[in-house]
Amino acid sequence: MEAVRDKAVVVTGAGGGIGAALARRFAAEGARVVVNDLDEAKAKRTAEEIGALVVPGDASTVVPAAREALGGAIDVFCANAGVGTGGGPNAPEEDWALAWDVNVMAHVRAAKQLLPEWLERGNGRFVSTVSAAGLLTMVEAAPYSVTKHGAYAFAEWLSLTYRHRGIDVHAICPQGVRTDMLAATGAAGELVLTPTAVEPAAVADALFAAMEQGRFLVLPHPEVADYYAARAADPDRWLGGMNHLQRKLEQAEGRA
Repeated sequence: MEAVRDKAVVVTGAGGGIGAALARRFAAEGARVVVNDLDEAKAKRTAEEIGALVVPGDASTVVPAAREALGGAIDVFCANAGVGTGGGPNAPEEDWALAWDVNVMAHVRAAKQLLPEWLERGNGRFVSTVSAAGLLTMVEAAPYSVTKHGAYAFAEWLSLTYRHRGIDVHAICPQGVRTDMLAATGAAGELVLTPTAVEPAAVADALFAAMEQGRFLVLPHPEVADYYAARAADPDRWLGGMNHLQRKLEQAEGRA
């Protein structure tokens, strides 16, 4: 893909899963890639596999070091790092704070550092790994659902505010993806996500198709568009269907 050849790309949370798949695809298309992850060993494994640079650490603070590693500029930033915090209102405050910090504020902080450079030169690309939970919701996971809605809203705001100034934004909203995060979702994930789960490489394919077509919304599971439309058209019917899933899960776990 000529649009990314020789471009400077940063992928956060790229030690595995979707992030690693994105890093592999960008590298395969000829981009110069920085692999970022809190787990330095995982980041190095991905980087060694694809011939990329490594800048480990917090995704919220990676931009200056990544820019330096890439020789002074970043063309594409993939805000992929995320946490799949479960529970409801009774989840610990620390869990809610972590979800907000990683799933939303890391994107905000990165954009704050990237936008001045991009707006000055008139181009840049921000890729936000959200989730279908950011368009819909996820049972048994209030912190995750709420913060993914926030991540989607921020990506949407970036696009509507800066697209006329050369900034491209993409929001990736998959359902189940075969990663460690899916494996950690337990019974809820088994019920809702696992049956239609895709490989991480399919997410990278969907992103590149959206980039070629100039589309904001990236749906590795195309059926999510229908669910999203149904939710908007008849919220009570949609909520009733989701409540049916909730009751089914409670029954399976002996809670009802």
